[in-house]
Amino acid sequence: MNARAYLFSFSPDFHSLHSRKASSDFPLPKKRLFRFRFQDRTCVFRVSGRNAGEFTGLARREIGKVFAEVKSEQVKFREALDDVVLGEEDLEGDVPWWEQFPKRWVIVILCFSAFLLCNMDRVNMSIAILPMSAEYNWSPTTVGLIQSSFFWGYLLTQIAGGIWADTVGGKLVLGFGVVWWSIATILTPIAAKIGLPFLLVVRAFMGIGEGVAMPAMNNILSKWVPVAERSRSLALVYSGMYLGSVTGLAFSPFLIHSFGWPSVFYSFGSLGTVWFATWLSKAYSSPLEDPELLPKEKKLIVGNSVSKEPVKEIPWRLILSKPPVWALIGSHFCHNWGTFILLTWMPTYYNQVLKFNLTESGLFCVLPWLTMAFSANLGGWIADTLVSKGLSVTTVRKIMQTIGFLGPAFFLTQLSHVNSPAMAVLCMACSQGTDAFSQSGLYSNHQDIAPRYSGVLLGLSNTAGVLAGVLGTGATGYILQHGLISSLALSFTAETVIG
Repeated sequence: MNARAYLFSFSPDFHSLHSRKASSDFPLPKKRLFRFRFQDRTCVFRVSGRNAGEFTGLARREIGKVFAEVKSEQVKFREALDDVVLGEEDLEGDVPWWEQFPKRWVIVILCFSAFLLCNMDRVNMSIAILPMSAEYNWSPTTVGLIQSSFFWGYLLTQIAGGIWADTVGGKLVLGFGVVWWSIATILTPIAAKIGLPFLLVVRAFMGIGEGVAMPAMNNILSKWVPVAERSRSLALVYSGMYLGSVTGLAFSPFLIHSFGWPSVFYSFGSLGTVWFATWLSKAYSSPLEDPELLPKEKKLIVGNSVSKEPVKEIPWRLILSKPPVWALIGSHFCHNWGTFILLTWMPTYYNQVLKFNLTESGLFCVLPWLTMAFSANLGGWIADTLVSKGLSVTTVRKIMQTIGFLGPAFFLTQLSHVNSPAMAVLCMACSQGTDAFSQSGLYSNHQDIAPRYSGVLLGLSNTAGVLAGVLGTGATGYILQHGLISSLALSFTAETVIG
């Protein structure tokens, strides 16, 4: 039998329900255990609020009443104890194991899944473009234009997304981005049937949504993840992009053969609604906003990070006057030159140069991205280990980025010398595998040098990276149509010269 028992009301001079003072910085969670003495015995009740902010709001207003859901069975009895309220250790020990899973890693996993969807929705066009170009009789130049139109919108929201995330919080911005690009993905087949200009606009709109994702994610993780876990967390999130490429490239051919090319966009785009519902219920822009965060984890996060106050003004002159900022911008441009060409043109390279069919093109494209997912997490573990052993963060970032540049430079130059498709695929995989070490290099460095402005800083450097994607992707289509080069190898190895 269950009953609802009135315990007590707050008096005007009441200050706290908990063993420490309740405040906006340390809101009380939904559930609490209270101990009350009855003569020589003590009874413990579990008290639940009707919503996440009930106890916090009552404590702040210093008025109100507390009720307990009292079950017929005895929860817990202890003999002659002096305190009235259970301590933090007892409270945390009563929390179910699934609620004790570190909340910061819940945020990391949600960001990982968002980036998984991000690249699924992005790379499906690189497979679907083959039957689409045959159906609509598009030339290689038109295909290059369609592929690059995504980057028009992607370029527009890099800096804007960083400013927005740093000022209003990453939760709102990342949620907006996923919903926006999911809608654009679903509209892609409709736009293609209406006409090429509509398709270009929809692809640019999709770029607008995905453009805010990286700055928003960077902002959230700069608040949630301690420095000692930074490389691993970022590597896991970015491996979501690589696994998204794997998933998109692997499933797109089967969907196209079974249901037609429009099914790729409808099915992938609809997954964004599931993610968004979970994001709204579980995510917070900052650990200080999360009412259910355990005190022990909150202490770990807040005690190992800089101020988490929202940014009110961006010091542009100061940011742009720093040489490390320009080093990041240049590195990002060089990195994305090769990466985006591979992302958009690899299936076409396999199909037209290596003579793989549609299914083979999608499957062989999977291997380089699987290699990247593994290498990114390996690099993150190595980087965090080196930092924990006393090596300076700057030195670790330089080591990781050196591998991320010289590795792809070497393997991509071998494409012009190999004669077999198997060796070409191996070179691609090794190139992308070493490229993934950049996640513990330049991609982690934004939070190192400017944690409060990490969203804006990533927006700045990624703007340069997007320019590289626009130029490289469009130039590759032009080069192919005009027969200046017999394959994509020289375009891929341009990263060697620039990097």
